[in-house]
Amino acid sequence: MAHAHGHSHDHTAGQPRRLAVVLAVTSAVLVAEVVGAVLTGSLALLADAGHVLTDIAGLVLALLAARLVARPADERRTWGFRRAETLAAAAQAALLLAVGVYVLVEGIRRLLHPAPVASLGMLVFGVLGLVGNAVSLAVLARSRTADLNLRAAFLEVLADALGSVAVIVAAVVIATTGWLRADAVVSLLIAVMIVPRTVSLLRDAATVLLESTPAGLDLADVRRHILEVPHVQDVHDLHASQIATGLPVLTAHVVVDDACFHDGHLATLLDALQVCVADHFPVSVGHSTFQFEQAGHLGHESTHH
Repeated sequence: MAHAHGHSHDHTAGQPRRLAVVLAVTSAVLVAEVVGAVLTGSLALLADAGHVLTDIAGLVLALLAARLVARPADERRTWGFRRAETLAAAAQAALLLAVGVYVLVEGIRRLLHPAPVASLGMLVFGVLGLVGNAVSLAVLARSRTADLNLRAAFLEVLADALGSVAVIVAAVVIATTGWLRADAVVSLLIAVMIVPRTVSLLRDAATVLLESTPAGLDLADVRRHILEVPHVQDVHDLHASQIATGLPVLTAHVVVDDACFHDGHLATLLDALQVCVADHFPVSVGHSTFQFEQAGHLGHESTHH
């Protein structure tokens, strides 16, 4: 059996300290908006709190990637804690989806039957949320292009700021015109921002946990490329999955010419296959395992794919 395990991970931790500061500020905004929603009866504040919660989920995952990935693997956890981020994402996505659905249902109900809202309190908490967003944006502004984590965090906080602006606008409309449905309208708009992102997060987590083929990797194309390598006769038991973000793995049984087992050609063949799966596809597979077999070996296997 031949194993080719590339070790080209780029475990970029990004800027954990900046992310931690933004997480603390964003968490404070979340608490303030939840308290504000309870005190004022504003669904828009609660919806924006749900939107902020989606961003906290992203920040937590970013910090998990920065902290847990650095922990070494051992004999019990051969991949370390790489999948912890996926488990966290699945749990948070389920919670966020529940929040989004609740806001949608309650928003429609309030459109039909408007509820009284303390517009002044709603305005105050909306401004507090916007101030918190502004602080987070200032923390991230200089280094938002340093890595993908910071870029994503900056865009998420910017979206939060827009949500706070929407809450403020709704509060002003209610205070000046008495149109209570403004609260429900803003709530529905924010919920529409939450639900698709949450479904996408849940789908991505499920893809990893179900060990589906990584998005962008066409196994039929992989099979064709492997079969084009000289001395390869057949490929079976070809599997690809993803351990965690940015860590795809691939295994395959490769039937090669009998002569390869006697002329020392297997080492060269292994290098060729490893380069093939690492360089020829949109998803670079740095961890690959190939089992070389003679044609007659297939009869000794109970099943193959």
